[in-house]
Amino acid sequence: MSEHFESFKAIFTSSSWSDWLAYAVEFIVILVVFWAVFRVLLTNKAGRFIPLIFVFILVFGFVVSFTDTNVSGEVILMVVLLVAMVVFIMYSTEIKRSMLDRARKGSSPSISGTHIEHIMDEIVRAVQDMSKNNIGAFIVLSDNNLPEGTIESGTVVDAEINAPVIEAIFFPKAPLHDGAMVIQGTRIHAAGCFVPIMQSEKLPQDLGSRHRAALGITMVANVTAIVVSEETGIISLMKGGDIYKRFATSADIKNALSTYYWSDLTAEKNDKKGRKEEK
Repeated sequence: MSEHFESFKAIFTSSSWSDWLAYAVEFIVILVVFWAVFRVLLTNKAGRFIPLIFVFILVFGFVVSFTDTNVSGEVILMVVLLVAMVVFIMYSTEIKRSMLDRARKGSSPSISGTHIEHIMDEIVRAVQDMSKNNIGAFIVLSDNNLPEGTIESGTVVDAEINAPVIEAIFFPKAPLHDGAMVIQGTRIHAAGCFVPIMQSEKLPQDLGSRHRAALGITMVANVTAIVVSEETGIISLMKGGDIYKRFATSADIKNALSTYYWSDLTAEKNDKKGRKEEK
């Protein structure tokens, strides 16, 4: 114990600026790593692991202090980085999704509430019509935060959102019917886009490729997907890599669209209000 105390004392009695700088860099690195780890855990509702990390640190410190183990600062730093690496690997998908969400290029242009209501009604009408006729469909509600290459895999449409256009794109044997339609704000941005299919033995066997693709894209990006089954006509809503509503009704679709559109409009209004106050 006395040896560790003398080492700790030597830090403050050392006259070498290089030693001070080395200790400061190690301290800052460890502090930043712990901050990043705790933020990842709290963001993903895994705060229960934080006490375990503190217990691990206390046990490690106890072993180092009360045994003859000679541990350098580099070894401690490596242990901290190893713990951080384990956490980042465990939540790599969630971290990627968060980074994609923050990288979006900006908000959509200002639009009226009446226009938004009309767009939502058109999407609901198209989805219901396709459901009645057992026409498969896969629609992604995006904020320009999809993984790179998703749009490039399809065809940029840049068309007005209305029921006839949506139904025409997903009409059987149409050129773009077999991929995902990407709605971005008030426009159909692209269609025929291909996304990675989620592979899992836990998924029900009756889920087709559209459902698995929708689960895959909602897992890596913070988007909402609307899927119509070609076999049964069942409408499913997906977000966060999970089916949060199967056998969705028109009201369920409208609620999902309202969350997508009105949250963006509210954020935009608050941003404009803030800029006016600054002026």
